[in-house]
Amino acid sequence: MSHPAPIIGITTYGRNEAGDVSLPGAYLDAVQRAGGVPILLPPHQAPLERLLEKIDGFILAGGGDIDPSLYGGAPHPTIYSVDAERDAFELTLAKAALAKQIPVLGICRGMQILGVASGAALIPHVPAVYGDAIAHRLDAPRRPTPHPLQLEANSRLAALMQAIQIDVMSWHHQAVKTLPSGWRVAAQATDGLLEAIECEHHPWALGVQWHPELSPNDPAHQKLFRALILAAAQ
Repeated sequence: MSHPAPIIGITTYGRNEAGDVSLPGAYLDAVQRAGGVPILLPPHQAPLERLLEKIDGFILAGGGDIDPSLYGGAPHPTIYSVDAERDAFELTLAKAALAKQIPVLGICRGMQILGVASGAALIPHVPAVYGDAIAHRLDAPRRPTPHPLQLEANSRLAALMQAIQIDVMSWHHQAVKTLPSGWRVAAQATDGLLEAIECEHHPWALGVQWHPELSPNDPAHQKLFRALILAAAQ
């Protein structure tokens, strides 16, 4: 007898001025292609315990910056779209998913949420630390940009993507600064920036700094979503 497709909760952007929430459809498409059922999780729209009972896995999606006060950071003029409601909800959700060992994938901001939830600090503006040898985001106009990165050969990420070098679509100006306890490096950009981290004490918890949902025709990136679905199905 076949098992039902796992339900994958995906966090959304916070409310806009009209009170609406949204999320790019590429996240939903990626989950559906991989065999999962996506549902949207706006900040604080349901009791957390009920969510944990009903959802088989989570994606912490990209979006605006995290409040620097949450990781002991300092304000920076480039910080934008800070949303206290979303920060609080996603940090609580991330901590619960890690504690209860529910499969979770953090994408871009989502990787940073996993890091902060585990005690990491962030770099508020990547060019100020790593320079501009690699463009991790284009600003004029602001849009994703491709660049290569190196996967750690003995990482789970390399095993599931079946590669140690890949090109990614990048769209961020912040990043995880310090590797949190219990996590290991899974990938780095050629400038040394942390591009992926994986939890050592969790069956499937991974953060990637790039946007795999923006590479729908690349089999390596789609394996990332497929692996999440398989973990959630178990």
